[in-house]
Amino acid sequence: MQKYFFENVLNYEHCLVNLHCNYNDMGISERKERDRQEMRGKIIDAAISMFLTEGYEKTSIRNIAEKIEYSPATIYLYYKDKDELLYEVQKQAFEKLELEFEAKVTSSDPMERLEQLCYTYVRFGKNNKEMYDLMFMMKAPMNCVDEDETWNNNTDSFDFLVKCLTDCMEKNLLRFDNVMTAALSVWAMGHGLVSLDVSCRFKAMQMDEVSINAAIEQAIGQYLKLIKA
Repeated sequence: MQKYFFENVLNYEHCLVNLHCNYNDMGISERKERDRQEMRGKIIDAAISMFLTEGYEKTSIRNIAEKIEYSPATIYLYYKDKDELLYEVQKQAFEKLELEFEAKVTSSDPMERLEQLCYTYVRFGKNNKEMYDLMFMMKAPMNCVDEDETWNNNTDSFDFLVKCLTDCMEKNLLRFDNVMTAALSVWAMGHGLVSLDVSCRFKAMQMDEVSINAAIEQAIGQYLKLIKA
């Protein structure tokens, strides 16, 4: 009986030790993951800051490492190259655009909602020119997306556009038979206006900034009238 009692005590103590070890292992694992995410955040914040203030060419792994006071080798543990890092920055920019859509594209009327979306998209691009360049014009980040892969960074914002157009088409409010054709047309219109602004091509119009902005707003309004059923 005494032997049986001590064996049970030893087994119980052994279980407690294992439980404590597993708990510690879990704590260490969670702490490592938290530290890893914090480091990713630090790298991304530095990359965004550098990209916005110094441009694409000077946004390098070495310069980012110097900014956060780590070695370049440390950053390579998280991102294989500059393109992959900029792809993550691009993702952050799209999340910002999606927040703009959620905050400003709110009308219960489908056509008014489409109008809000167009104005929000173009204003976002005009107010965030460097980021817009990275999101929609610069080739480098897209090197991370294989030909047979989906461009996930843009999925939610594009789906927002498609949903808005679908709502309009279900009520026969647009001159389109196919929602993807409609999405391509609306996107091309908005992108065309923003890309002309980002690349400073509106200078050809020899107009001041106020007049150009007014012309852009009018162009959006006229386009929406043309596609309305």
